[in-house]
Amino acid sequence: MAKALSGYRVLDFTHVLSGPIATNFLILMGADVIKIESGAGDTMRNYGGGQGSDGMGPSFVSVNSGKRSIVLDLKSKAGIDVAQRLIAKADVVVENFRPGVIDRLGLGYEACRKIKADVVFCSVSGFGQSGPLKFNPAIDQIVQSMSGLMNLSGEPGSPPIRIGFPLVDTYTGLLAAFAIVCALLQRERSGEGQYIDVAMFDASMVMMISVLGPYLVAGMKPEKQGNRGYSMSPTADTFATAKGSITLGAVRQEQFEGLCKVIARPDLVADARFADRKLRFENGEALQTEVTREFMKHPAEYWERLLNEAGVAAGVVRDLPDAIALEHFATRDLKIPLQIPGLKTDNVQVLNAGFRYAHDAPGIDGPPPRLGEHTREILEELGYAPEQIETIDRRSNGKRGGV
Repeated sequence: MAKALSGYRVLDFTHVLSGPIATNFLILMGADVIKIESGAGDTMRNYGGGQGSDGMGPSFVSVNSGKRSIVLDLKSKAGIDVAQRLIAKADVVVENFRPGVIDRLGLGYEACRKIKADVVFCSVSGFGQSGPLKFNPAIDQIVQSMSGLMNLSGEPGSPPIRIGFPLVDTYTGLLAAFAIVCALLQRERSGEGQYIDVAMFDASMVMMISVLGPYLVAGMKPEKQGNRGYSMSPTADTFATAKGSITLGAVRQEQFEGLCKVIARPDLVADARFADRKLRFENGEALQTEVTREFMKHPAEYWERLLNEAGVAAGVVRDLPDAIALEHFATRDLKIPLQIPGLKTDNVQVLNAGFRYAHDAPGIDGPPPRLGEHTREILEELGYAPEQIETIDRRSNGKRGGV
């Protein structure tokens, strides 16, 4: 057998983050992803610390491993000719230019349909291909700001704060990958291609379904609640301990009773103020004071072990390096080791898809591509004659604009 997307070819005209994340999920599932770059290459090649100057920036490596790279000047006739030949052999085209740019290059959906009638074409942008905001430039933190996301985190009364990583870019990429796979399934049944319009702004709203849904259904406006969980239970919160902090998820009655047993406070179960969920909410400050008093007797890791053994959800508040270093992940196929020739950093790893299959599991077979590394290989696959390949490759390497 083979991976789910083995045999599918994806043309990746994307750059920076949301688009490359989408195609990263496709390559993890076996697709052949050809990354089409300008002579300067994807901005992320030289973004961030460490290896930035050699075109293998950490952010680039993390979402482009296993892809093939060809440099094309899409403003030249020769570059467009190569792109059109690639489209003729592709199943999927993904782009994240500003709305209208890919059409002006002559490579938009309608142009692609004339070359490959059943192509699945996905446009990823900040605000979509329609609507009054469509031409607005967008980056992750702008969408976090405009969407209301920044006003969900923090304590009541605190100023807006950005989520600490490009959350919208990440979710948009995942949503785009899901849409593409669904369109391919649809094509298997109908024989027809599809045009997909994925917007970061739209995706941010869908991502917030747990709070936006109740607002749309019942007018329940979400408010900042600090570290309090979705249930709003006072024992679904983060607590200080003798060393470090711990987050609890004791919501149901049996979980509350389990918590009280672990901290050796059965009197809290019998206390009339905490008799049921409603009363615990009304007397939440008093309950949290009692729980914190006990937690301060031992470190967070001590409580984490005892609470989980008792069936009460609990987790130490860890730094990211400590979290990914947990022994648990060694059994989850979550990290993929890479050998990248010429890279100064040892022990390079990238993340897998985040789910496991019983067979033909997600994964990648190679490192990220050097800029234009596969130009000759891809041109040969397209049927270019050796002398044409030599001319094109010479121009690609000698002229930053590419073919």
